[in-house]
Amino acid sequence: MRTLVVVENPKRWPFDLEEIEVVPARVYLVDRRFAEMRRAAVYNMCRRLGYQSVGYYVSLLAAARGHRPLPSVETLQALNQSPVIRIASEELDAEIQRAFARLHADEFRLSIYFGRNVAKRYDRLSRALFEQFPAPFLAARFARSSGHWRLIGIRVGATSEIPDGHRDFVLKQAREYFHHRGGRSSKTKTFRYDLAVLWSADDPTAPSDERAIRRFIRAAAREGINAEIIGVSDYGRLAEFDALFLRETTQVDHHTYRFATRAVAQGLVVIDRPESIVRATNKVYQAELFGRHGIPCPRTFVVHDGTIGEIAGHVGLPCVLKKPDGAFSVGVVKVDTPEEVSRRVEALLKESELVVAQEFVPSAFDWRVGVLGGQLLYVCRYHMAKGHWQIVREGSNGPRYGRVQAVRPEEVPQAVLDVAVRAASLFGDGLFGVDVKEVDGRTLVMEVNDNPNLDAGYEDAILKDALYDEIARWFKVRLDGRGTAAFGG
Repeated sequence: MRTLVVVENPKRWPFDLEEIEVVPARVYLVDRRFAEMRRAAVYNMCRRLGYQSVGYYVSLLAAARGHRPLPSVETLQALNQSPVIRIASEELDAEIQRAFARLHADEFRLSIYFGRNVAKRYDRLSRALFEQFPAPFLAARFARSSGHWRLIGIRVGATSEIPDGHRDFVLKQAREYFHHRGGRSSKTKTFRYDLAVLWSADDPTAPSDERAIRRFIRAAAREGINAEIIGVSDYGRLAEFDALFLRETTQVDHHTYRFATRAVAQGLVVIDRPESIVRATNKVYQAELFGRHGIPCPRTFVVHDGTIGEIAGHVGLPCVLKKPDGAFSVGVVKVDTPEEVSRRVEALLKESELVVAQEFVPSAFDWRVGVLGGQLLYVCRYHMAKGHWQIVREGSNGPRYGRVQAVRPEEVPQAVLDVAVRAASLFGDGLFGVDVKEVDGRTLVMEVNDNPNLDAGYEDAILKDALYDEIARWFKVRLDGRGTAAFGG
């Protein structure tokens, strides 16, 4: 990917950086060479960035050309909106108070260079603001009132504002930033696309282990895609990529949802898209959707505080109570008596306005059917944990899991495959794991999961590298098709 620094007057650009092309703004806007350039990271360093200014059009046309502008038009607009700045101040309140706890003044200005500040004690706050408002240089203003600090303004800074004492530090940060993010090695330059994989080795519930991630990275390379692992601190870097693959457990009130939302807004191809996360992480939504589309599932009743006494009549006892956004069997309990139903539901209703009650359908295993782009990808048996009715059993020594057994599709009842693919199609075009039970001659969809597990030696035991090749190919087809067809994730 080419790296362009766009400025109004190149003579004012104070840094000499290898592999970086400094381009006058008006040349970038009108020269056909840049309009026809297929891929580029565009660092917009213009001084004038207001609506319909030269800098505004640099970021706007960069997005239209399929380039990756930093800052984006969305960031420029957000910087001009007081409600957005107020929300950012509230979200970062704890970090703001920590950073300025020792200050005696009532005002402070913070200069942020590629997410860093010359004083290490402000680095965490600088990184957090860069993640909220990705731009090479930022100038933030803070004020203290009644002993409480808050962000009162933030804008894109100009190179002419850099104090002489900061120049060496800024040059160092610019070199590191462009070398690591923009200036790719000669090997990397052979790739056509860049894909971010959001994954953390420290996440105890990560849906992929390290071996699986490495296998996907190699598969992506075979499709001409440079896949790079990123973390939560790389929120501000999304504009540098063409695609995003979420490999952390997703939730709506979580950084995974924010990553997905920003990536879609910036035109990236994404697994999982935010609407898929909203749909698949809420069991109330799933119950309503299954009923509307005739997806066979256990008898289900959506409960509020006025209908607790109706649960047994609708789904029988024993039954299963589910917190709408629970994951990995957390927030899912089996109850046997009316007294236990009342006690457990009342506890769950303290966290959610609605709770799902479902018929108890015991089985030795669940079918897990992986669906990608509306097509069958893999099938496993998820066996129940020993001596338990779920695939996960919590204990004093941590969770214990049932056995995972990959199965060839031809060994699976066709009704299981058909209903799984049909159910997944209601949630989007991306990657889903559908849990299906066969009980007393019934084929029942238990739930549809976004971001399903893909662990080396388990889900990929039969397909091996071919599983990751299929996912990489899904991304490539949609990346190739951008601008010519509507593709989702």
